[in-house]
Amino acid sequence: MRTAEIKRKTAETDIALSLNLDGGGRGEIDTGIGFLDHMLTLFARHGCFDLALKCDGDRYVDDHHSAEDIGICLGAAFAEAIGGGAGIARYGDVILPMDEALVLAAADISGRGMLEFELPAGAPKVGSFDTELVREFFIAFARRAGVTLHIKKLAGTNAHHIIEACFKAAARALSEAAAIDARLGGELPSTKGTLYEGGGKA
Repeated sequence: MRTAEIKRKTAETDIALSLNLDGGGRGEIDTGIGFLDHMLTLFARHGCFDLALKCDGDRYVDDHHSAEDIGICLGAAFAEAIGGGAGIARYGDVILPMDEALVLAAADISGRGMLEFELPAGAPKVGSFDTELVREFFIAFARRAGVTLHIKKLAGTNAHHIIEACFKAAARALSEAAAIDARLGGELPSTKGTLYEGGGKA
């Protein structure tokens, strides 16, 4: 089983997280932010990841530190669980509908962490959650995970639907990229002899 546990405490957040890439989609999420709990529960289910997460953050300031630091910890756990990347498919992509919303996500587990993000949500908030924090979460995740991640809205008007499609699409693309490809026989999906050092620190 490809698993990782991350604990990270700063003056802004205290996070404990465990991840199983080969799970059944179970999420036990408590971030203190209702909408983010919902999105990360969807992320676990649609990626078939088992994800347990507890975050105590300085929400009296706002939700920024919590969203960003959760992205850091999830990215670090993803990198650790992937390890060197032997035998993984490496690439994954999906175009996912959520009612009127349509979102493309594509992932390359390359060791080169970057995010290309075109996801105008159309509203500054969903409930009390600042929609701009979706980008901050995925930037932190991609950098720490060492994943090149593209997320692009193709259609959509409802902010909740757009962001939900984003998390579902990202999870499915990452799950596809992280899956073991039996055709590789445990070899790296690269011609340069190295792919992914993994083990990113939170």
